[in-house]
Amino acid sequence: MQPHLDPSPWLPLARSEWAALRSATPLSLTEEDLAQLRGLNEEVSLDEVAEVYLPLSRLLNLYVAATQELHRATDTFLGSLTAKVPFVIGVAGSVAVGKSTTSRILRALLSRWPDHPEVTLVPTDGFLHPNAELERRGLMERKGFPESYDTAALVRFVGEVKAGLPEVTAPVYSHLAYDIIPDERIVVRQPDVLIIEGLNVLQSAASDDRRVFVSDFFDFSVYVDADERDVTRWYVERFRRLRDTAFQDPRSYFHRYADLSDEEADRVAHDIWERINGRNLIENVLPTRNRADLILRKGPDHGVEHVWLRRL
Repeated sequence: MQPHLDPSPWLPLARSEWAALRSATPLSLTEEDLAQLRGLNEEVSLDEVAEVYLPLSRLLNLYVAATQELHRATDTFLGSLTAKVPFVIGVAGSVAVGKSTTSRILRALLSRWPDHPEVTLVPTDGFLHPNAELERRGLMERKGFPESYDTAALVRFVGEVKAGLPEVTAPVYSHLAYDIIPDERIVVRQPDVLIIEGLNVLQSAASDDRRVFVSDFFDFSVYVDADERDVTRWYVERFRRLRDTAFQDPRSYFHRYADLSDEEADRVAHDIWERINGRNLIENVLPTRNRADLILRKGPDHGVEHVWLRRL
């Protein structure tokens, strides 16, 4: 599905145009580094990093510096030194589109800039309600939909980080167990940059709703986009890969799928997509795309082909 964007607030850039904006930014990742950052069925190359993610890291570095200057101006105005405030980046997009890989690459690149070496990544999966609570509420079939998250806890977490608290913690989610890990936390200690990655992070309140949303705390946001047919195919391919890897573990929530044939695995994956992930994409995730500051549009091979940058 091609973005239907009002041309006035957006600067559209072909990949070649975007790549030229890298300027002289050096490539600080090696092939070995990249191997640790790729998703299960994503073949992100060093060329992709150089042409897509390095320009983005340069842009974000400039934004971080400008925001730090604004904070200093505010301190001057108030006549006091406020607590260290991190630059918060939101990364959104569908299941299987590659937003987690995008977030990991951004974290690695941004942490190599000298002005903001401490970059923390927090996935919003940890703020899903535990399975027992989802079952109690009848929401297991809507896992990943907005109502399946403890939104109040997520907003409180980001708000406390943004307020400069010395230490804030977030819950941890296990994709193997398909549930929250009790008594395990991510500890966030005043990073220079905080990346929040998740399906619904760009949601906002309706005009008559006074609630605070996590997106209200973002300094910059990225939406990873692709045609729904491609995302569906990537999801099915990933399901097959998981069948042969993680699902083989008897501790896996999806161990029951470990012995499916290719045909059976494809059928199950398509069914899950149509009932849950595809519906969530159309109903909740995709409508938030135009709220992003930057859209990375992928082609069928997972490579970014076009970039839309919101004009200031």
